[in-house]
Amino acid sequence: MLRISGAVIVPADEIEVSAVRSQGAGGQNVNKVASAIHLRFDICASSLPGLYKERLLKLSDQRITKDGVVVIKAQQYRSREKNLEEALRRLQVLLQSAAASPRKRIPTRPTAGSRRKRLDSKVKRGRTKAMRAKVVE
Repeated sequence: MLRISGAVIVPADEIEVSAVRSQGAGGQNVNKVASAIHLRFDICASSLPGLYKERLLKLSDQRITKDGVVVIKAQQYRSREKNLEEALRRLQVLLQSAAASPRKRIPTRPTAGSRRKRLDSKVKRGRTKAMRAKVVE
C-alpha cells in the first residue's frame, strides 16, 4: 500500500516489483545477487482518480512509456530492501507531483522603464544599421 495523499492510496497489488541483477562494478556480489528492483505501475489499469491519470499521462517523463506504464529501476544500494524502498519512494514522489495542481499564471505588463529602454535600444540599433548604408551624393 502506497499513500499518495489523505484520500488517495495505491494498493500493493497494482505495483509489480521484480528483483534483477544490478549493473556496474561490485565484484562477486553484483554477479550473484539480484539486488536491483525493477518496478512497474500501469497508470490506466490503476485505481487512481481520473484527474491523477490524466496528469500522469500528460507528463513528459522518460519513466512513463507510451502505453502508460511507469518503469522505475532502483539499484543505488547493495540490499534489495533499500532498493525497494527507494523505488517506492520515487513512485510516490512522481504520483504526488501529478496530484499538485499547477498554479494559475497571472499575466503581467512590462514597466514603463523597460518599454522605454526597449524602444531606445531599437532606435540605437536602427542608427547603427543606417550608418552601414551606401552614401548617396
